[in-house]
Amino acid sequence: MKILVVGAGAVGGYFGAHLVQAGRDVDFLVRPARAELLREHGLSIHGVDGGVETVPVSAVTADRLEADYDLVIVAVKSYGFDAALKDLAPAVGPRTVVLPFLNGMRHVDALVERFGADRVYGGVAMVMTRLGERGEIVEIGRMGQLVYGPLGERPVLGLDDVHAALDTGTHTATPTPRIRQEMWHKWVFLASLGACTCLMRGPIGRVNSAPGGQEFTSGVFEEAIAVATASGHPPDQGARDRAHAAVANTTATTTTSMYWDLTHGNPVEADHVIGDLVTRGRELGVPTPLFSLAYTHLCVYEAGRG
Repeated sequence: MKILVVGAGAVGGYFGAHLVQAGRDVDFLVRPARAELLREHGLSIHGVDGGVETVPVSAVTADRLEADYDLVIVAVKSYGFDAALKDLAPAVGPRTVVLPFLNGMRHVDALVERFGADRVYGGVAMVMTRLGERGEIVEIGRMGQLVYGPLGERPVLGLDDVHAALDTGTHTATPTPRIRQEMWHKWVFLASLGACTCLMRGPIGRVNSAPGGQEFTSGVFEEAIAVATASGHPPDQGARDRAHAAVANTTATTTTSMYWDLTHGNPVEADHVIGDLVTRGRELGVPTPLFSLAYTHLCVYEAGRG
């Protein structure tokens, strides 16, 4: 199977390197400058234990793509998705499956509209990594999980084949026929945690320990639950309990990648993770005043970045 990984950042670089190490036929679609660095120096992964691995990889640019890939994995930040979609399109043939590992659901709608449901999978990635200043992948915690499944009834590439490609033994790989539900589970959790920590500018334990903090985080969480339920994807009890335990924690130093970006002057995934939840709530008649406030806050931050 020939695989194209779109992006070589904290998610795409991490899991893509695992695929290369497992002997998969993998190209990375990146910008020209990044391609030169990868060809010359490989992909460097700094483990949480202090070890460093350098993985030789194949890097390609958009102008060199042909429609001869079986699987296209999209692993970019949501604010880079539109450009990535344009770049990757030439790689998608009639028997190609596109598998995105982005947060939220907005990208799925765009992919299905562009390629059709039978050529699009849904995916959830859970990993604790960051992209270093020199393009290295920095592991900040031990977590590596992928969940994926088809969105259409007759996918052009079967789930067993996709699973065989992604199950390398170096991370948890879980195929599922209910991927939309799994994506909503993560979105509810991530949006709630992101809105709470970004709006209050602190880790979740500090937020919950402040006066009114627990009422605030509970309100945010219930708004996300209400939008998911109105959308036809209410979290099951287990997922709800796990998410609530994290969002209501009074001692944890947990934040999100969006909080990290916010506090380090980087672009944030405001539209994809927070704004889209507000939009869907408005369309469904579900009030989201706390998420709306968080979205406004993030938009003001983005405008200030120039």
